[in-house]
Amino acid sequence: MKQFAAKLFARYIVNKNKRWKENPIAAQKQTFQLLVEQARNTRFGQDHDFEQIIDYETFKAKVPVRDYEGHRPYVDRIIAGEKDVLWPGVPLYLSKTSGTTSGAKYIPISKASMPTHINAARDALLTYIHQTGKTEFLSGKQIFLQGNPTLEEKGGIALGRLSGIVAHYVPSYLQVSRMPSWETNCIEDWEEKVDAVIKETLPEKMTLIGGIPSWVQMYFEKINAIKGTTVSDVFSDFSLFVYGGVNFEPYRSVFKKLIGKQVDTIELFPASEGFFAYQDQQNKEGLLLLLNNGIFYEFIPVDCFGEENPPRYSLAEVEVGVNYVLILSTTAGLWAYNIGDTVRFVSKDPYRLVVTGRVKHFISAFGEHVIGKEVETALKEATAATDIQIKEFTVAPQVNPTQGLPYHEWLIEFDVPPQDQSAFEKKLDAQMEAQNIYYQDLIQGNVLRKLKVTAVVKNGFQAYMKSIGKLGGQNKVPRLSNDRKIADKLHQINQNGA
Repeated sequence: MKQFAAKLFARYIVNKNKRWKENPIAAQKQTFQLLVEQARNTRFGQDHDFEQIIDYETFKAKVPVRDYEGHRPYVDRIIAGEKDVLWPGVPLYLSKTSGTTSGAKYIPISKASMPTHINAARDALLTYIHQTGKTEFLSGKQIFLQGNPTLEEKGGIALGRLSGIVAHYVPSYLQVSRMPSWETNCIEDWEEKVDAVIKETLPEKMTLIGGIPSWVQMYFEKINAIKGTTVSDVFSDFSLFVYGGVNFEPYRSVFKKLIGKQVDTIELFPASEGFFAYQDQQNKEGLLLLLNNGIFYEFIPVDCFGEENPPRYSLAEVEVGVNYVLILSTTAGLWAYNIGDTVRFVSKDPYRLVVTGRVKHFISAFGEHVIGKEVETALKEATAATDIQIKEFTVAPQVNPTQGLPYHEWLIEFDVPPQDQSAFEKKLDAQMEAQNIYYQDLIQGNVLRKLKVTAVVKNGFQAYMKSIGKLGGQNKVPRLSNDRKIADKLHQINQNGA
């Protein structure tokens, strides 16, 4: 009965979402008008003459692009107790995230924006059901490895990690199948938490497992070690893996080995600032950009981002194949907000995109501007049709080597290392030259020498994340750094052992 009802509901939701999928520009225009109208009398709206904003061009003239630091004075006023600052009233929640320059960031989640997080996650699963006809995962237990749902308070507003906040909104009909228990979810220490999750889930019929790949991998590896067999032997009904936060491709071969069979996957693109996209097709590249989620999107070409007044484009102006910095205005009261992610459209009918990296995560020590998508694709191609398996990796420039030309250093933790590292390095470098023409020019012009791979000790990346207090939860290892901070720490871990 539950599975039949799910198929009916899935068909209803997919048909409902066709309205904005088939009229994307009109949907964005409607969202834009709603946002400006609703926030007209807020402090931010008054400071930026929202009364005079009649169209997108006026908005661009009145509202500059800002990151969190630019929004912080307004957030501080909210925390101090003011109402109607960024959005009418006060936020329902403040989502705490890690900042690079500002320490902790407190992202407002309003009464208007909270349902968009929940509905988008629901719609991703319903779209999968409608597309594939598969409902078997509803017959067992589901788990999403997430943060502590215990909420604190800041300025009279409930404060927590996004995944912990969302845990309070699991629909009642899913509560009976949701894992782990509330008590286990509240364990703060990640390693202790994973052990408790394993203890609770091993006896169960697990059908859906979700989370950031690197942390789900830890869960799977511990199951393999305890049981001495694959995850599919332990959970024979496991059929769907849901993930977000990072590109899954570098993990795919390792997961296939850990699981022991191929399972369907659904990729999500959520953040504290909003839920932006989800995978709506199993056999097509890209994530469906959500245009019914109270978010007005803008896009700045990555190549122009460092300019004093870079061009800002609406959805109607984007082109397929161009890397853009994603800019948001939302029903939570973020305005022309630079979230830090870069994306590239693969389709405009409907609008589908892939996440290509982070604005701050790149290598351009020599003008090459290598981005995350390029290193991930190069690694995927270099390991294709081989036995090599990658657990985790990061890339950093070596500007001042003890001898020879500078180079890019790839620090990789292997599950199965290459038999011939020199040959692997050459193959990987050739793939990087194919991905990035500037990098190719630097290699061929003898400005850089070919890349070098450094093997990281087993569990070295876990040791690194633990050393900086970011083991588990929604934390991820940056794929790229323009300095040596992560690389030097991993070398130290190599010397001392993880």
